[in-house]
Amino acid sequence: MAGPTFTVPENKLSKHVVVIAYGDMRFHDPTNTKMANPAARQILVAKVAAEHPDAVQTNGDVPYKGSDAADYDVFRSETAVWREQQLRVYPAMGNHELSGGPEKAAQGVENWWNAFPDLRGRRWYSVALGKRIYLLQLDSDLPLTEGSAQMEWIKGQIAGLPRSVDYLMIGMHHPPVADIQTRIEVDHNPRPNEIALRDYLTKIQPTTHARILVTAGHIHNYERHVVGDVVYLVSGGGGAVPYQVERTPDDLYQDTDFPNFHYVKFELERNELKATMYRLADPAAATPVWQVKDSFAVKKK
Repeated sequence: MAGPTFTVPENKLSKHVVVIAYGDMRFHDPTNTKMANPAARQILVAKVAAEHPDAVQTNGDVPYKGSDAADYDVFRSETAVWREQQLRVYPAMGNHELSGGPEKAAQGVENWWNAFPDLRGRRWYSVALGKRIYLLQLDSDLPLTEGSAQMEWIKGQIAGLPRSVDYLMIGMHHPPVADIQTRIEVDHNPRPNEIALRDYLTKIQPTTHARILVTAGHIHNYERHVVGDVVYLVSGGGGAVPYQVERTPDDLYQDTDFPNFHYVKFELERNELKATMYRLADPAAATPVWQVKDSFAVKKK
């Protein structure tokens, strides 16, 4: 068993803790509108800052090309307001952090650590966000299967959760649960690596005192599923080129609006964690309009 990598004391947090979760921003040359929508990305950054959250939990693909340090320069420039407000930003490693082929993956990791120096030497980590919320930020580019170093660490973290923790919020890039596609972006369907984590969480949720929520990206859209009493979100609407989704009956979000540039706001109340998905109606509008498109609550055990 092991304690958290990082700890944020209760007295440093809001009375009602707020966590913003989203991902797939693809910070890159803002004149390139093929791989991302820079306008949507920048509007989302400003809106996240306006929420004044206690933590921002991102789920990967911060840069478009992680081996290119210039993409992180764009990230720093476009998120300057986050640093001005001293927001706590907790990223998870995505596949674009390592893009450019195996020979450039090491440079991608180095650039990620340069962008997030507190993480140097780590590709997964945990955060005790006060007494009631605990974050696990995972690396789905590395094994999550039984016996792997990362899985053994996850087991130790969950076994050692303080009794005060009501919500375990897991952030990762590749989704353990998603609408299974047969025609569109089929290579983004859940892989055995992440399915192994899903099966483990299904097994341990009944005997774990904290409710578990998983937020992933990779699919540039929004989905909500519940498997084994674990909530699984796909929140990949941070600015990357949108992906259409053929929704299956198990998806609790069935809205047909597209694209879904969005973020998810979690608010900690006395006996529940309230979640709201805010969708950017039109990135080209002179004044951004935000729509509440999904909301739900997870009650503590």
